[in-house]
Amino acid sequence: MTFDVRPASVFEDVRAVLGPKSATANVCWCLSYRIPSKLNNELRGPARGDYVGELCRAGTPPGVLAYDGDEPVGWAAVAPRSDTSFARSRTIPRVDDLPVWSLWCIRARPGHRKQGVSHALIAGAVDFARSHGAPVLEAYPLDNGEARVDATMAYAGIRKNFERAGFTHAADTTSVLAGHPRVLMRLDLRN
Repeated sequence: MTFDVRPASVFEDVRAVLGPKSATANVCWCLSYRIPSKLNNELRGPARGDYVGELCRAGTPPGVLAYDGDEPVGWAAVAPRSDTSFARSRTIPRVDDLPVWSLWCIRARPGHRKQGVSHALIAGAVDFARSHGAPVLEAYPLDNGEARVDATMAYAGIRKNFERAGFTHAADTTSVLAGHPRVLMRLDLRN
């Protein structure tokens, strides 16, 4: 199956993938690593979606969306690491002083999983970061081996999918998600 991956500039499409079923529900909206923790804790319910709407309308879109025809079926968050909480992380190391970009969330909508959406999103995030001048793209996936990962916690991606996309292991981390260690994977975009 082939998916078209585009910058996430249409809020309604982002809402279709990340938004809650109930407008007042308090869901992540992929803001947890994007904004300071104080603001993340203050934004509740619809205010979270409003914040993402502003991001979609601002200069650089907050990520990419995968489409099956006109239907948005997946999301990947990608931005300069300096604009995320990873810039200050105590558990995910900084490898060097390059102005790297981070890819930290990959999500396929229910009904569209196990069809290659995550592979398309990783490739689309690589193209997006490269088009915005990123010298390197980092990801912090789970190093789960062959162990099953709960779909809710699989948002970080899994190591083997990043390896298939050409990313290489750059460092171990002390971050653990859903019982699995996370590793720092990198792809040099300067070539």
